[in-house]
Amino acid sequence: MAETAANAALDPLEPRPLVAPHHDDASLNETLLDHVWRKPGKGWFMLFGLSLSALGLLVIGVTYTLARGIGVWGNNQPVGWAFDIINFVWWVGIGHAGTLISAILLLFQQKWRTSINRFAEAMTLFAVMCAGLFPLLHTGRPWFAFWLFPYPSTLGAWPQFRSPLVWDVFAISTYLTVSALFWFVGLIPDLAALRDSSKTKLQRTLYGLFALGWRGSGRHWHNYKIAYLLLAGLSTPLVVSVHTIVSFDFAVSLLPGWHTTVFPPYFVAGAVFSGFAMVITLIIPARKYLGLRDVITDRHLENMNKVILATGLLVSYGYLMEHFVAWYSQNQYEMWTFYVNRATGPYAGVYWLMIACNVITPNIFWFKKARTNIAIMWVASIAVNIGMWCERFIIIVTSLSQDFLPSSWGIYTPTWVDWCIYVGTLGLFGTLFLLFLKFVPAVAISEVKELQLELKHAAHHHGTDGASAGAGTLTHGAH
Repeated sequence: MAETAANAALDPLEPRPLVAPHHDDASLNETLLDHVWRKPGKGWFMLFGLSLSALGLLVIGVTYTLARGIGVWGNNQPVGWAFDIINFVWWVGIGHAGTLISAILLLFQQKWRTSINRFAEAMTLFAVMCAGLFPLLHTGRPWFAFWLFPYPSTLGAWPQFRSPLVWDVFAISTYLTVSALFWFVGLIPDLAALRDSSKTKLQRTLYGLFALGWRGSGRHWHNYKIAYLLLAGLSTPLVVSVHTIVSFDFAVSLLPGWHTTVFPPYFVAGAVFSGFAMVITLIIPARKYLGLRDVITDRHLENMNKVILATGLLVSYGYLMEHFVAWYSQNQYEMWTFYVNRATGPYAGVYWLMIACNVITPNIFWFKKARTNIAIMWVASIAVNIGMWCERFIIIVTSLSQDFLPSSWGIYTPTWVDWCIYVGTLGLFGTLFLLFLKFVPAVAISEVKELQLELKHAAHHHGTDGASAGAGTLTHGAH
């Protein structure tokens, strides 16, 4: 049996472990809670200071916008939508990986989701918070945002349900609610573990408050499993529906470059594509500095790179179909948008950067060396997110800046307020993510322990079966 195990370890075709095999429950507790209890290092404080500085830009940009109105943005006629909707779609897309990893991979019983689901769920929650700011500010009077909800009022006003912008309100609010519940329910057993290992009364009280009286009894685990599975079932349709509704903001219009039926699946694929890229971008430095390499292994990273490759090919197919349909229809406005305005117009540089990042870059993951090289995958993941932001810029700005009438064409240039708000949301996201890494276990402890137990049982049965087969062979030879 020892020889079989050694051969498996040396066999390059044997899948690498999802959790380092030398861990037991006590060492997993120590590894996964260590970064919560230890004092943050200089790197954490430096990043936190940088994020807070960027967050300060958000405060400046939003305050100036509320004081002066959205005329301080670069929006103009004809580009009435610009950085606000570009960044809204980009942030919503980034959040999709969390839902896919947490919900769909759970329902398909993919074990490799276990160590990365909490990272991705937290990322979803914070990305949707950042996304929600943009349409709220774009209304011009965010203090009247409640008018978008259907409630009986003396004004007798009612939301225009034929507008996809109103659909966005319900899609994003539902997405945020379900994502927050899913994240929090998964945290409860680990918050109880933090409560039980707290050193001070304040820590015990705070973690105990959020642990909701969890004691780990059979009844608690039974209810927990049912709630988690139900939330996974609720979240699964959201992976498709939320970004489909976001794509309807454009697809239901008549503008060239927007009026196309390929948008819903193309947007969903792009959302998962950018979401997984952001998970890679964040998880690589986190696993190194939090000491989580034993539970977030190279196998997790390689699997995520495979998803990036698959969704990158879907996005590339979407680009191809857009251009093919424009040519096949022989519609002069569509032909102009795709073959002239985007490829050679005033924003051609952004267009070709998008092609380089979204079409060419993911194809390096056909090679196993690229899928398993930390530096390559980290740079590629950043390139993908740059490319996806460029894609949203190209879709929105090029179609609006040059529509049907040349006399109404215009050029869009973002102002310093646009950049402040965008960089500020990056700061908001970074601040929330760093606080999450400091005060909450970044990996689901209970799920990793359960996975480790399953893997040990599977290895034991595999070893027993191997030994039985070997004994049978020897007996047959003796006869």
